[in-house]
Amino acid sequence: MIGRTLSFWGASRRVFDLSLGEMLWSRRTIFMALVVGGPVVLALVVRILETFGMPALRVNGQRIGGMGVFGIVIWMLFLRFVIPILGVFYGTALMADEVEDKTITYLFTRPVPRGAVLIGKYLAYLACTSLVVLPSVMLVYFLLIRLNEVPGTFMQLLTDMGLLFLGLAVYGAFFAFIGAFFKRPLVIGLVFVMGWEQTAMALPGYMKRFTVAYYLQALVPHSMPSDGVVSILQGMFRDTPPVAVSLTWLAVYLVVFLFLAARTVDRKEYILEQ
Repeated sequence: MIGRTLSFWGASRRVFDLSLGEMLWSRRTIFMALVVGGPVVLALVVRILETFGMPALRVNGQRIGGMGVFGIVIWMLFLRFVIPILGVFYGTALMADEVEDKTITYLFTRPVPRGAVLIGKYLAYLACTSLVVLPSVMLVYFLLIRLNEVPGTFMQLLTDMGLLFLGLAVYGAFFAFIGAFFKRPLVIGLVFVMGWEQTAMALPGYMKRFTVAYYLQALVPHSMPSDGVVSILQGMFRDTPPVAVSLTWLAVYLVVFLFLAARTVDRKEYILEQ
């Protein structure tokens, strides 16, 4: 029946179906492919060097094995750069793009709960970014790890992929709220990721506890192998909360900011610029 108001989750599913295709074929996906292509190219270079007998990385004169290099790529490239940047560019755009393109009025005149529009677009963001990021992680893994090492390290790959998915979910929820609430969300998001988080993580004290990176990064030592060389790298993580505490706070961030984002969209009056 035309005009019948859909349930919240039914409407979210409809918006998800509509938004996923748009995201996958948007210019942002090209940008995302370029971002995640960097670690793949780096892994390819490492593999070529290893093939010619030239160890790519050494720590205190010791050669870092393939799994150690993989752990560094996950930590330094994906968690510290790729995941936050994608969260900023996609999360802040979930509602901001609709306002900029002046299509938000069309969405809000449909018989769907307004908050469901945000949730549906958020789920499409998660699916879109996962479909690009996680396969690139697998490419990096198989470039760095020898086939005879795969059986003993494959569960490690799955753990890291789950960690990255969690990062996409939490950053996406946070920046979805920023995009729904503020008028210039992209600038605010970049300042948060490239300014506040980087500064807070480098300072002693409690300031880092007010970042997503602090709790997400705390899970990395538990997902890295424990050989002697990599344990040196794990020493960089001196002030980290327990796994249970990190997971709890990340879950709280995810639920709270996604709720606030949906509530903001449901109540805010968006004024389109002429």
